[in-house]
Amino acid sequence: MAANLAADSTKGKNNDLTPSQEKSYDCAVIGTGPAGMIAALALASNGLETVLIGPPVNLNDARTTALMDASRQFLDNIGIWKDLRSAFTPLEKMRLIDGTDRLLRAPETTFSASELDLPAFGYNILNKDLNRVLFDLVNNNELIELVEDTIKNVSSNDHKATIELSNTPDISCHVVIGADGRNSVVRRSAGIETKNWKYPQAALVLNLKHDLPHYNISTEFHRNTGPFTMVPLPGKTSSLVYVETPERAEELNNYKDEALEAELEKLSKFVLGSLKLASPRQVYPLSGLTAVHMSGNRSLLMGEAAHAFPPIGAQGLNLSLRDVAVATELLANAKHTKADMGSAELLQKYDRSRKADVISRTTAVDLLNRSLLTDALPVQMLRSLGLYTASRIPLVRRLLMREGIAPSWSLPTLMRAQND
Repeated sequence: MAANLAADSTKGKNNDLTPSQEKSYDCAVIGTGPAGMIAALALASNGLETVLIGPPVNLNDARTTALMDASRQFLDNIGIWKDLRSAFTPLEKMRLIDGTDRLLRAPETTFSASELDLPAFGYNILNKDLNRVLFDLVNNNELIELVEDTIKNVSSNDHKATIELSNTPDISCHVVIGADGRNSVVRRSAGIETKNWKYPQAALVLNLKHDLPHYNISTEFHRNTGPFTMVPLPGKTSSLVYVETPERAEELNNYKDEALEAELEKLSKFVLGSLKLASPRQVYPLSGLTAVHMSGNRSLLMGEAAHAFPPIGAQGLNLSLRDVAVATELLANAKHTKADMGSAELLQKYDRSRKADVISRTTAVDLLNRSLLTDALPVQMLRSLGLYTASRIPLVRRLLMREGIAPSWSLPTLMRAQND
């Protein structure tokens, strides 16, 4: 069973180690967010002894996460979907509405998962519910040890990686999984540089109660400042991601509840009826990041340690889980063949395997976001034409829907149905 080794705990087998001793594992996953916990569970499901290191798991996060069908298949393949599925709300349809006031406006378009013979495009869940289930699974997995601590540095040689912790004896392993966010210590220790950019936008994020049922339809208004997206949650509730200018987002954040509810009703065209706030509000400045390389120093980067972009199209965690799937396949094969899991060859193969997917998704989200911000007529025309084509030509519709779920040209084996 996983041992929860808090820094001040008097229990746990690591406490018997002296500072000069190291506990050794196959893999060390750094980061206790959803990507990190799922990575640890995926590695353990393939027989790799894993230590998961990070701060206490956030069990009060009111934000939500939408997992696309390929991610659902991955969670099913590693044996944890059955523990999560009851907390998810299916996203059966996606409705796009042009809410801009420009001369060239795109037609309203609704995509249905049934067109792909799927029950849903994806599944939406409260982060606190997702984290709770993952935390329980981690704690009950015999091959995972949980260490609540922060890392100071990762060093490596030809045989192992050594993780220096703030309050716990050093830990060694064959390979380190860096899922420790935008300010990744794993990435910094490997000397990997990043490309960074900012947007003149901020996202107001909260959950809503509403009078009318959502019928499992995700509704996204494309506005001049960015998307206004309502994603189904259980019953008559939905999550909202509302992208505005930073000044306007802060202004809205300071509204009294009744005033903000009235503003959101107007912006939503009352498609869900009257609205009531159902969670605290949060404002996040929007920016992007990509790591120049996704591996080095016996370390593999994934999640926001490797790539980060605006919350558009539910791409963030889904892209991260493709990182996890590829890393798990490579490391499980290395374990099976008794190869070095932290070899330069394996690290380079991971980097090559992930680069095209990361670049294509990052570019697509960036272009879509910037297309909403520009007043240039040619860009407006292309965007409107693209959505018109998608609404009228079945082949294009199905292609866009399939690629929105996951890239069919590079889908990891662990994300495919077992009979594929």
